[in-house]
Amino acid sequence: MQYNSDVEALDALAGKFSLLRGEIGKVIVGQEDVVKNVLISIFSKGHCLLVGVPGLAKTLLVNTISGVLGLRYNRIQFTPDLMPSDIIGTEILDETRNFRFIKGPLFANIILADEINRTPPKTQSALLEAMQERSVTAGGVTHRLQEPFFVLATQNPIEQEGTYPLPEAQLDRFMFNVYLDYPSFAEEMQVVKNTTSGKHVSLNVVMQAEEIQYFQDLVRRVPVTDHVMEYAVGLAARTRPGTSNAHKLANEYIHWGAGPRASQYLIIGAKCHAAFNGKYAPDIEDVKAISHAVLRHRIVRNFKAEAEDVSVEHIIDQVCLPQ
Repeated sequence: MQYNSDVEALDALAGKFSLLRGEIGKVIVGQEDVVKNVLISIFSKGHCLLVGVPGLAKTLLVNTISGVLGLRYNRIQFTPDLMPSDIIGTEILDETRNFRFIKGPLFANIILADEINRTPPKTQSALLEAMQERSVTAGGVTHRLQEPFFVLATQNPIEQEGTYPLPEAQLDRFMFNVYLDYPSFAEEMQVVKNTTSGKHVSLNVVMQAEEIQYFQDLVRRVPVTDHVMEYAVGLAARTRPGTSNAHKLANEYIHWGAGPRASQYLIIGAKCHAAFNGKYAPDIEDVKAISHAVLRHRIVRNFKAEAEDVSVEHIIDQVCLPQ
């Protein structure tokens, strides 16, 4: 994997993205924006929170993406009795009377944290620490996680009984919050045809871990003009009520706005979105394209917004407009 310049490498990344979408599309029908956002998260070194009702192929999506990327994948089903050691690993006393660390399921490249809001805060925190530090500590010893490392967590938006909702500070660790919607009638017809006919699909591996890490570093090197940077930072600032830059809707409908991490993810996500689309630098449209996924879990609506049924997406759309 040798490229003569970053421009040549960016062209290669755009081509790889097309190949990835083609391979994933063999299994996942529709959900193109979801697939794109998950891939942007991976190549931006971020993590992704998927929110959708059961049966929308969240697990199949992660399994398929890990397959075409040639990465090791583990699924962790979060339950109320899950302890931190169940996901991190534990030390055991072996036959030589020495303590030996047995790695937990967190030691993989892609982790599907299924229904993360079903487990107590102690276990949630253990996962979120691993996401942030890319390492875990057991018995006073730090163990590095294998790179690339990516967490895709899922939440069920309809069943809230017996759940432990992630607090805003922990939600902020996720780069994207992606909503999965029901498929269209035509897409659902295709899903049923594919899954009830005994049809077998073989997937090709498009790239390996080393190449993914190379492209992750490449995305960071993509240049950004000052006016795009100012737009992204200004967008996050306009969501903060009671501040000098606040949008009028922020003062009216938002209890708490997005922090500086949102500005960082708007820029890195815009870089990756531009690279996937064959551009060598992001523009304002690239920032807008990922604004919902970056901001929706970082904005807390107030009572008035909930009472008047003003959605977070509507607020973001209005805040994106130039004042």
